[in-house]
Amino acid sequence: MSDDDYVYDEDSGEWITAAQAREKAESADKVEVRDAVGNPLADGDQVTLIKDLDVKGAGQTLKRGTLIKSIRLTGDAQEIDCRFDGIKGLVLRAEFVRKR
Repeated sequence: MSDDDYVYDEDSGEWITAAQAREKAESADKVEVRDAVGNPLADGDQVTLIKDLDVKGAGQTLKRGTLIKSIRLTGDAQEIDCRFDGIKGLVLRAEFVRKR
């Protein structure tokens, strides 16, 4: 299918070009993750905790202001994967962090 061909978009009920349909499909696959104040997060960002959090299974409490380095985004818009000393597989909710 060339970019000049038209396809029917069921969401809008209009005919759009194949290039527009491809762009729409690619953008639908991307998940946008935002922190507590609305800043977009990306892989490798540093975040700071805005609330004391009890870590289940680790017997620790992460204090407010703790710096978490090098986060990774998951497929969920509300969860980020990160590492912290002594805690493996730490997953935080995006609503409890602020981008640094």
